[in-house]
Amino acid sequence: QVQLVESGGGSVQAGESLRLTCSVSRFRYMPRCMGWYRQASGKEREGVTAIDVDGDTRYAESVKGRFIVSHDDAKNILSLQMNSLKPEDTAMYYCVAEDTFTCSAGRLLTSHRPSTYWGQGTQVTVSS
Repeated sequence: QVQLVESGGGSVQAGESLRLTCSVSRFRYMPRCMGWYRQASGKEREGVTAIDVDGDTRYAESVKGRFIVSHDDAKNILSLQMNSLKPEDTAMYYCVAEDTFTCSAGRLLTSHRPSTYWGQGTQVTVSS
């Protein structure tokens, strides 16, 4: 079973940057697709970005041009570089992974399945 452990959250000022990482254990290779979801207080969980083994990457419109997702194949670590952070980026960020044949970056960004694995989350707080 895949275990996902996030790190790198914290509190920053608007305009600053943060880098989140997600280590993947009990899995020798990258799951077919991985990504990041977030959930702000009082709001529904939403997809932020996703990447798949074919190299396709997708982003929510709200973070395009500011966030960059990448995967280190050697270390099996998923990263999210978040630049030009805004107060509306404040949320709990969750690393997600799925290893089904039907998973793709595009699909994972918009929907998750019962087969999707979740990390425990890391808090990002952006103040103005």
